[in-house]
Amino acid sequence: MIGVLGPSLTTIIVVIGVSSWVVYARIVRSAVLSLREREFVQAALALGSGDTRVLVRHILPNALTPWLVVATLDMARVIVIESALSFLGLGVQPPTPTWGGMLADGRVYISTAWWLATFPGLAILVTVLGINLFGDGLRDTLDPRLKV
Repeated sequence: MIGVLGPSLTTIIVVIGVSSWVVYARIVRSAVLSLREREFVQAALALGSGDTRVLVRHILPNALTPWLVVATLDMARVIVIESALSFLGLGVQPPTPTWGGMLADGRVYISTAWWLATFPGLAILVTVLGINLFGDGLRDTLDPRLKV
C-alpha cells in the first residue's frame, strides 16, 4: 500500500492502523464474550441492573485490561515496522528524522564509521525491549488470575 500511495507519515499511520485494528477487535470481542458469562455479570443482571449499567460498570473496565496490554506490546511492533519502512525508503521522508532513516544513512559508512548505524539500532533495540518489558509487567499487574 505504501508503494502505491507514496511514502509519507500520513500513509504510514493509515496503513498500520488499518492493518492492525483487527487484533484489537478480536481481543475486546473475546474478553466481552468471556465476561458476559461470568458470575458477577450474571449477579448484576439478576439484581436488576440494566444492560447499559452492566456494560459500563462491569464489562468495559474488565475488557480494557487485555486491550491495554496488547496496545503496549503492539507499540513495539509499530516502531519496528516504521523503522524498517524508513530504512527501505518507504517511510517518513527526510528531513524528518527517524531511526530507520538514520540506519539507512549509516549503512554506506558502516566500514569506516560504525557508530552511525550502531547507535540508532541500539536505540531501537532498547526502546522496543523497554516497551515489551513494560507490557509484560502491565500484564502481570493487571491480570486478576495471577493475584494471590
